[in-house]
Amino acid sequence: MDAERLRVLRELADRGTVSAAAAALSMTPSAVSQQLKILAREAGVAILEPDGRRLRLTDAGHALVLRAEDVLAALDRASAEMASYRGSPRGRVRVALFPSGAALLLPGVLARISELGVEIEAQDVDEPASAVPQLLADFDVVLTHRDERAPSLISPRVRTEALMREPIDLLLGPGHPLADRSEVGLDELADESWISVRGGFPVDDVLQSVAAATGVQPRVVQRINDFRVIEELVAAGHGVALMPRYALAHPGLVGKRLAGVRAARIYELATRPAATDRPAVGAVLAAFREEAAHVNG
Repeated sequence: MDAERLRVLRELADRGTVSAAAAALSMTPSAVSQQLKILAREAGVAILEPDGRRLRLTDAGHALVLRAEDVLAALDRASAEMASYRGSPRGRVRVALFPSGAALLLPGVLARISELGVEIEAQDVDEPASAVPQLLADFDVVLTHRDERAPSLISPRVRTEALMREPIDLLLGPGHPLADRSEVGLDELADESWISVRGGFPVDDVLQSVAAATGVQPRVVQRINDFRVIEELVAAGHGVALMPRYALAHPGLVGKRLAGVRAARIYELATRPAATDRPAVGAVLAAFREEAAHVNG
């Protein structure tokens, strides 16, 4: 089987449609369809079947995608091994990071790999952890985050590594009656207006987890993903909020511990299973580990 046709199949599995795979590969949809037909003949079994106006993978198609990962990973390992003879790690590594994680870790990571000949092409991506498999179609490394009570992503095509734990604190405006307390129980905030992020993101997941544990359902009046905006609203007395400890930047606000509950988000690094065989990717992952350890003291 031709490796490039296997790559086409993997793109279809990652992106879901022929047109999306074609755009990613700089091909026409008809060319992608033709390559997939040839691959099916080479495989000797149907790997795609109609699903309305779209195509979906058959069981054999899903199995072939996993084998395609092995083949393409082997080719990447061969390229990496050849690169090692030229002095490694070198090359470009594409990294997607959630914004607050990028602000916390990316400057130090870039400093740590600056002398290694590795170029990081970073992009901030504000997507929930469930989007990681799709993001790995375009990126070598994805830094994501989740509620510590939520399970890590499990997929045969994704490798995840827990990087660090960041506590999540309560934010109260400076004029709030409880502002002088070091910790506050959620039951003391039953009548408050809450400012949270959109559903599916860790801070809101933590809020819902804490609510389930305490039986106090928060009344969310605003959902905004920009932590700077949330800080300004809390500082102006428009509500209370949860905030990751290292993301707090407003000089007039101080995080308070939530009494009686553990609230935190977990940073995770995600790659394709064989990505760490590339020395450049391994160097970037090591830089993230070192920087996370430095941040955690």
